[in-house]
Amino acid sequence: MKRLFGAVLSIFISWNIIDYIIHGVILSRAYQETSQLWRPMEEIKMGLMYITVLISAVVFVLIYKRLITNKSMINAVQYGVLFGIGVGISMGYGTYSVMPIPYTMAITWFFGVLVEAVAAGVLVGVIIKE
Repeated sequence: MKRLFGAVLSIFISWNIIDYIIHGVILSRAYQETSQLWRPMEEIKMGLMYITVLISAVVFVLIYKRLITNKSMINAVQYGVLFGIGVGISMGYGTYSVMPIPYTMAITWFFGVLVEAVAAGVLVGVIIKE
C-alpha cells in the first residue's frame, strides 16, 4: 500500500511540475493570445484541476498495478508511452479539431502529455515491483 501511495504522490507531483512548465512557461503566450477561449484567472477552478490530476494519477497507477503482469522498467515505460499517445492525441488534436486553438498549442499538449506519461511510467517502474 505504501508503494501505491508513493507512486501516486510521485506522479501527482511530477505532473504538476511538468504542467507548470508546459502551461505556465512554454504556452503562456499562446494562452494570452487566445484569452477569449479561457476562463479569467480569477475564475479558474484550481482545486478541481488538482483533483482531476490526482484521480488520473491514481488510475494510472492502478492500471499498472492490476493489469501489467510482468512488472519491469521496459513494460512500465511502454505503458507510459501508450497511455501518453492515447491521452495526448485526444487532448491535443481532439481539442484542436473542435476549438480554434493554435496548432502549436495542440502539438505541445500532445507531446506534453506524452512526456508526463513516460515520466509516470518510469516512476511506477521504479516504485512498483513484483
